[in-house]
Amino acid sequence: MSDLEKNLDKLEGYLARFRQNGVQNLIAGKSVAAKTGETFQNLSPVDDSVICEITKGGADDIDAAARAARDAFPAWRDFPAVERKKVLHRIADLIEERAEEIALLECWDTGQALRFMSKAALRGAENFRFFADRAPAARDGQSLPSPTLMNITTRVPIGPVGVITPWNTPFMLSTWKIAPALSAGCTVVHKPAELSPVTASVLAEIAQEAGLPPGVWNVVNGMGEDAGRALTEHPDIKAIAFVGESATGSAIMRQGSETLKRVHFELGGKNPVVVFDDADLDRALDAAVFMIYSLNGERCTSSSRLLVQKSISSDFTARLEARAKAVNVGHPLDPDTEVGPLIGHGHLDKVISYFDVAREDGATIAAGGERLGDTGCFVAPTLFTDARADMRIAQEEIFGPVLTVIPFEDEAEALKIANRVEYGLTGYVWTNDLSRALRFTNELEAGMIWVNSENVRHLPTPFGGVKASGIGRDGGDWSFEFYMEQKHIGLALGDHKIPQLGKI
Repeated sequence: MSDLEKNLDKLEGYLARFRQNGVQNLIAGKSVAAKTGETFQNLSPVDDSVICEITKGGADDIDAAARAARDAFPAWRDFPAVERKKVLHRIADLIEERAEEIALLECWDTGQALRFMSKAALRGAENFRFFADRAPAARDGQSLPSPTLMNITTRVPIGPVGVITPWNTPFMLSTWKIAPALSAGCTVVHKPAELSPVTASVLAEIAQEAGLPPGVWNVVNGMGEDAGRALTEHPDIKAIAFVGESATGSAIMRQGSETLKRVHFELGGKNPVVVFDDADLDRALDAAVFMIYSLNGERCTSSSRLLVQKSISSDFTARLEARAKAVNVGHPLDPDTEVGPLIGHGHLDKVISYFDVAREDGATIAAGGERLGDTGCFVAPTLFTDARADMRIAQEEIFGPVLTVIPFEDEAEALKIANRVEYGLTGYVWTNDLSRALRFTNELEAGMIWVNSENVRHLPTPFGGVKASGIGRDGGDWSFEFYMEQKHIGLALGDHKIPQLGKI
């Protein structure tokens, strides 16, 4: 039996209960159907088969979940931090125990290749461990004495929060948002993406098993225009953490404005990888290929624009073309697969539409540029060359395994091209000139920049973008800045003179 056949056999075992019972909401510690009784079908992008029925929550379900989170908040806020730490570590333990199940379900639900999803599940455990260890210090503040006052600060959790996660790598991104919220002492209402909701139910189930009190973590499945909007508008929800498209982030900000919600957005990107002629070109090539074709190109930090210096562009692009054509597209549960199917037919149509856009604008399709097969949502890894910075393929987020190559003459032109988009999430710079690296990164409009490296996350560092790529930062103490309120307390040091008004 091949590895693929073994994985498919295991998957069948993990899917059985979902096919029988579907996916329900979790509200106040109980698994419940939507109040309307409505469901929707969840399809696999691998072969268009039905995975299971998903309960279709709406405003009434969000209201019930928000009330449950509100009622559970005081006790969780006051739960000893060392005990919160233990619960979060237990969640991490259970994620590791069920990592294979999570990875196989995620692959079938999203189309992502197993070689990446197996690591994503373990990264979810790592996220919980990191924020578990920070829980005891979450409320720590500062001492800021003045001549008359002992000024101290502390932090308090903001209250019930809404977390809306995307369909790409949904398990890992859910842990990235929910772990710090729980560590800070907040309660959560989670609205997973409707296109990939299965592992969210597994994660919530793990939290229940780990001993999280009822109502601390609630999950409502449904559509963005119904359940999502109700969550962003609900008065009991004090903040919204969202990962997704920039246009949706704008809508959420408008919807939450009436209740003055705090928002944290991780949005889209059109990220440049800039390769200068003095770079280590072998490593730069590896990084450029990895950062656009891994995870099916469906990642906000993908390097979807390659800016390459003209003196090396011909040779570098030729090598890149050969690599793009050699990327292995296949079944996501096959360990040899590097690119699986895209999330669904709607997104497949969007990605494919850019092939005609490229031709119309005068670019060359050097590799790919076609759908693969008639079943599922497979597309060939694609490379656009002969492109200009003003083309739509160089400006708009395609969010697929599609790379656009743009040559540049010198550092000034590279910087101009790199910054000539509405996004500013990440950037990747390849040069062995330290002075150039410092100059360029200082002027590059991006929230995160890697020099001579692919995207390597270090959890204590800030994660987030500028311009249309987001608001706020995740990671380390930056996560607590979002989920907590600062409080100042001034204690008088003596009987200092107080101005007197109306003295008789």
